[in-house]
Amino acid sequence: MAGTPSAASAPSAPSAVDAASADGAARAESLWRNGDFLRFWLGETVSLLGTQVTNLALPLTAIRAFGASDAQVGVLRFLQLVPYLGLALLIGVWTDRRRRRPVMLGANAVRLVLIGLVPLLAWAHRLDMAGLLVIACAVGVASVVFDVSWMSYVPVLVRSPDHYVEAGAKMGISSSAADVAGPGLAGLLVSALTAPVALLVDAASYAVSLFSLLLIRTPEPRPDRSAAPRHAPTELRDGLRWVFGSPVLRALALVGCCCNFSMITVWTMFLIHGTRDLHLSSTVLGGVFATASVGGLIGATLSRRVIARFPLGRVYLVAQSGLLLGPTLIVLAAGPQPVRIAMFVLSFFTTYLGLGVAGVIIVSLRQAGTPQSMMGRMTAVFRTLLFGGGALGGLFAGLLSGAIGAEPALRVAAAASALAVAGLLVSPVIRLRELPRQPEREEQREEQEG
Repeated sequence: MAGTPSAASAPSAPSAVDAASADGAARAESLWRNGDFLRFWLGETVSLLGTQVTNLALPLTAIRAFGASDAQVGVLRFLQLVPYLGLALLIGVWTDRRRRRPVMLGANAVRLVLIGLVPLLAWAHRLDMAGLLVIACAVGVASVVFDVSWMSYVPVLVRSPDHYVEAGAKMGISSSAADVAGPGLAGLLVSALTAPVALLVDAASYAVSLFSLLLIRTPEPRPDRSAAPRHAPTELRDGLRWVFGSPVLRALALVGCCCNFSMITVWTMFLIHGTRDLHLSSTVLGGVFATASVGGLIGATLSRRVIARFPLGRVYLVAQSGLLLGPTLIVLAAGPQPVRIAMFVLSFFTTYLGLGVAGVIIVSLRQAGTPQSMMGRMTAVFRTLLFGGGALGGLFAGLLSGAIGAEPALRVAAAASALAVAGLLVSPVIRLRELPRQPEREEQREEQEG
């Protein structure tokens, strides 16, 4: 890990007292004093905000500029996420062979150019639905590369597993803050500038992320190439075996797939229902998502305190149950439009609150339960299942809404989401009381004791 002296530079093996002192110092030092992590955190926060603008502006571009059908909106959402299904595992193997920062720099440069192309093509009257679908899919490929890399890169900056929950909470706060501000900002930008032009904000956010990555000075260890020759299919199987061979990681991955399928399905159906059936403006739609997303910000902010006070598994159960049961409130919404909008906000608030807390637990368990050498492949397996579930959810939402209407489709989605709670009750995660030790730390401890 970065900052650890090499064996050649150390005059002698560290004593148990020295090791204990180093551990205590690592625990005491807050990430607020880790400049490189703060730079990365700032850049990723701005990037996430821009991504939220794109998540609303792209489908609204399709609906309002090209009159896209429900099925086409679903296909657009599917193409944004489907690269995770086909490429995440291979990219995970590839990133475990390379330093992550140059990979992330390249991925964000590609996203900046592709998102910036949309308003440029619109101004030149050369943008059509086919072009929008191609750009959405290409951005999805670049997003796979970045997402598989950043979670593996954070432990390089954080260094101590004792700070994984703090790092996860901070990243969760960023995601939730972007969820809060992004949709509202997107709604205002789309109303004022049109949907294609609003995407310039996302392009600018990737420029900020690029700059923040360039400022990081923590040395990243070169991947170990001294072992036996690498073989991609073998490494791919190793990643799958690591995740599915662990009861905790396997349960997190499968439940997460169901949760993402539910969230993207409901989100896409609601966007279609709100735009076509309820005739809600971009500002109102953005306001619903922004107000509801305060729940995610609250959840991520309070997660560390809640995890410290209650058993980890019990917190996970309650948080994930809230996420899966939240959509039922959309189905129950009735009465005058202001009352229905309030119910919509409450529904998404409940979902995002659960996501804010559960997300910190899930990321912390994944990082604490995986050695650095396996981190990229573990992340890739999770991204394949989580975003693959989201991709299928977007496609399912568009096809079902087109077949039976968005409002009946929402009822089907809410019922299916509620049924998924049964999977939580048999999950080994709910029996955990605290975060397990990271495998690498256990191996180092055994070597010192031996």
